[in-house]
Amino acid sequence: MRKIVLFCVMAASLAVAACNTVAGAGRDVSDAGKAVTNTADDAKH
Repeated sequence: MRKIVLFCVMAASLAVAACNTVAGAGRDVSDAGKAVTNTADDAKH
């Protein structure tokens, strides 16, 4: 029983860490896209 509880706690910890990582990567990609868009707009003018 203890092993099952320990496994569940470890799995939940990894899941939370993975969510934070994916969210951070999404923000980075979004920021990079905005930078490219701004550069393209500046080049047009």
